Amino acid sequence: MSTVTIQKVTKAFGDHVVLQDFTQSFGDGEFITLLGPSGCGKTTMLRMIAGFEKPTAGEISIGDTVVSSAHVFVPPEKRNIGMVFQSYAVWPHMTVRENVAYPLKIRKMPKGELTEQVNHALESVHLAQYADRLPEQLSGGQQQRVALARALVGEPRLLLLDEPLSNLDAKLRESMRFEIKEIQARLGITVVYVTHDQTEAMAMSDRIVVINQGKIQQTGRPEEIYDHPASPFVADFLGKVDFLSGMAEEGRIRLEGTDQFVPFRGQERGPVQIAVRPERVKISREGGDLRGRLEKRFYLGDICDCRVRVGEKLIRVIAPPESRDALTEGAQVGLVFREMMLFPADSSLEEKLKIMT
Repeated sequence: MSTVTIQKVTKAFGDHVVLQDFTQSFGDGEFITLLGPSGCGKTTMLRMIAGFEKPTAGEISIGDTVVSSAHVFVPPEKRNIGMVFQSYAVWPHMTVRENVAYPLKIRKMPKGELTEQVNHALESVHLAQYADRLPEQLSGGQQQRVALARALVGEPRLLLLDEPLSNLDAKLRESMRFEIKEIQARLGITVVYVTHDQTEAMAMSDRIVVINQGKIQQTGRPEEIYDHPASPFVADFLGKVDFLSGMAEEGRIRLEGTDQFVPFRGQERGPVQIAVRPERVKISREGGDLRGRLEKRFYLGDICDCRVRVGEKLIRVIAPPESRDALTEGAQVGLVFREMMLFPADSSLEEKLKIMT
């Protein structure tokens, strides 16, 4: 069993509290992503699961074994985990095969068994044909797969990945996301993955744990967190979003600084914050809930990325590419909010988001 149970874990370095009362359970075979901005505590949590850091308080179990608590500490080499770091950390003077075999040699595994497990690990990351090459003869993505094979070769019950794709270019990052997810699904291994990249988190995760300033903000499936964020911070961090201040009345919300309204079926009354994602706003040449001026239109091939001014606010709209000829900068257009989210009014929201991200 490769479940991970974390009970009220706190980590402080002197007076600086990095994580506070972190409690989560990761199921056997789950792909869990710890997502948050730099300095939020996600890598520290991963290092405590690995055994490279000790919790200041709380308890961590892997399977049925307590590995960290006030009275117990199991060292990293006895936790049966694999770990891949941001840097590839492959030995430049060793071949691919030798790099992958290194952890098994340290264990003094018999040669026949070692060869079998190394071959299996190389096949699992599609590197068998490169076994005798040196790292300098490989691409960045292939070197990262060497690091992944080395982490998998000992058949760990748990795989920990600390921003493993951040040094790759955009196309390699995209292909490696799917390769890692495919390997995880095929092996049925539990993965805890750390990133600040929301696209990686959305594409790969069974569940996402959003962290900020050492505290869990929300946990759930990618679609749950994206569609129903628990706070403005989560809405802003996971995806693109515009925040608009307004006054909720019966059946509508008047936007601050305008005499325009958007329809609303909720029960709230008084000042509110509207959060709207750009792909959920529709531009119309006539009509619409709001009227504004199309200030910018960027054609990006697969989308038209637009900015529409309504009062003092610029609202971002992702329009289909075929609409490019109908969207003229400077034209008056209508906007329809197909979906929107509502949060309590907070005059300091913009400053808070700036600080938190």
